[in-house]
Amino acid sequence: SGDSASLPLLSSRFGRLYRHRRRHVFIHPGKMSNTSQKHRDFVSEPMGDKPVTMLAGIGEVLGAKLEELGFDKAYVLLGQFLILKKDDDDLFKEWLKDCCGANARQAELCSTCLKEWCSSFL
Repeated sequence: SGDSASLPLLSSRFGRLYRHRRRHVFIHPGKMSNTSQKHRDFVSEPMGDKPVTMLAGIGEVLGAKLEELGFDKAYVLLGQFLILKKDDDDLFKEWLKDCCGANARQAELCSTCLKEWCSSFL
């Protein structure tokens, strides 16, 4: 996209520091290897009005099921995540499996994505 977000300001064995939309984002090497690009993209910036399918673990099929239930935007699903206590994300993961048929991996990816976004922006 031409901005300097893709060029690290600092790189070391501990990770890389990027400047992204007037914010500094530090990415630990362990985080890079254990998360998808979709996850990294989502947690790197404010949520805004992103559709629920922008969350890691939520594809078109689960996204459509969530939309039918009124969870069309990522921030609406974040509200449910917070209501079900982000520090005990097992409740959220079980809810996600029950309400739209997410499997354990999809629920884990989504929960981890929301948890990391919260630690950066709340």
